[in-house]
Amino acid sequence: MAKKQKNSIDMAALQSKLQRQFRNLDTKDPSLWPPLPRYLLCIFIAAAVAVVLWFAKLTDYRDALDAERATEQTLRQDYKTKLAKAVSLDLLKKQREQIQQYVIQLEKQLPSKAEMAALLSDINQAGVGRSLQFELFRPGQVIVREYYAELPIAIRVTGKYNDMGAFAADIANLSRIVTLNDIAIVASDKDKNSTNLTMDATARTFRYLDADEIEAQRKVAKEQPK
Repeated sequence: MAKKQKNSIDMAALQSKLQRQFRNLDTKDPSLWPPLPRYLLCIFIAAAVAVVLWFAKLTDYRDALDAERATEQTLRQDYKTKLAKAVSLDLLKKQREQIQQYVIQLEKQLPSKAEMAALLSDINQAGVGRSLQFELFRPGQVIVREYYAELPIAIRVTGKYNDMGAFAADIANLSRIVTLNDIAIVASDKDKNSTNLTMDATARTFRYLDADEIEAQRKVAKEQPK
């Protein structure tokens, strides 16, 4: 019975002693605090720093996670796009072959430089064959484009209106591409009583570039400032 009372007294004394350490603490100078408050303050500061660092690290992880999620969405969309292309690959190949064949057919309608003289003769013969009289047939300066060359031809023919229409149709039906532009039809100045008309027009024909011309165009393109 006496032992229990002694222990009770010791605990009460210890509790009283601990309580005294937390009294009259100078908040401006914790270094003067008793040991227990100082230790508890150090533990609290360490825990607070650990919590702050932990949340800061979690924020970095959250930003990285959001970035990875955005990357995942981009990769998923890219995958879907490529998958759709892969599924339709055979169809795209067939379409590419059809386009290539169409381009080849168009290129065949463009004469080479060596064939230009024969084409000019065909244009002249188309007019003569419709009983038209050429008063002017003057090829102009060749205009070199990126993939082809264009040759304008100033023409003036005299004849019947129907013959001029048939001549235009013959030009359109040539195996090579020839267009009639800037057409102007007026009454003939030579004979006021005649039913003949005079047509001024610019015939434009096109040819594909040879290897040397294509290389020259590429050099010009490279030299031009971007």
